[in-house]
Amino acid sequence: MIAPATDRPAGATAALAAVRARLGLVALLFAVAALGWWSTADRMHGMDDGPWTALGTLGRFLGVWVVMMAAMMFPSLAPTVALYSRMTRDRVAPLLFTAGYVVTWGAAGVAAFAIARAGGGIAGDVLSWDRAGRWVAGATLLAAAAYELTPLKDVCLGKCRSPLGFLLGAWREGRAGSLRMGVRHGAWCVGCCWALMASLFALGVMSIVWMAFVAALIAAEKTLPWRRVATYGTAGILLALGILLLAAPGVVPALTIPGADAMPQMERMG
Repeated sequence: MIAPATDRPAGATAALAAVRARLGLVALLFAVAALGWWSTADRMHGMDDGPWTALGTLGRFLGVWVVMMAAMMFPSLAPTVALYSRMTRDRVAPLLFTAGYVVTWGAAGVAAFAIARAGGGIAGDVLSWDRAGRWVAGATLLAAAAYELTPLKDVCLGKCRSPLGFLLGAWREGRAGSLRMGVRHGAWCVGCCWALMASLFALGVMSIVWMAFVAALIAAEKTLPWRRVATYGTAGILLALGILLLAAPGVVPALTIPGADAMPQMERMG
């Protein structure tokens, strides 16, 4: 049946309003990401001590971690949130979905902090650069490169790269369901990216340069149409960095070597 002509303007207006709402939501995510980059750069200024930088207190680290995750993950999360906003009539639901996603990454940050503290308590200063720090950092990068080629990585990345498939498979009604879906999507994202985040710790978690580098790898894996090229390329980059870190760390650009003289380090980077 053809709708009356008087109904068409109202329908078109509603559709236009929905499009504007989705665009506004995506713009908000990118604005939060941009604010996160600015805030992170400001907070991290002068704090990069290279591989295995001290994390400080839990509160301080978690604050920096959540802002980092917003900066690094929100741009690649935006397509999923935009699609979800088309599939639900509740305008609050996409925000709750995003909140659930952040909660999962916050929990991952707490776990990373706990592992670092427990490891430090057991092994003491074994991760200092002049002891095992260099070798553990290189091994971490090699392990991250190997994880890129595992079936688990492939499954997790598939969930991140297919927003429609994820939303249809994980759909829950209501606002509590939105939050649960966000938590679940965050869990798939953690499964996809945990090795890359471990690489960030191994290179310097308080370095804005390495943070941007890892964020670029994550975005490439989640958005480029050539999935295999992205994952194999990431594995190759991590493998090369791991080998360089073990054999010749001084040639790795932007790497802060703990205890190294600032001027010689600048000369090596020049």
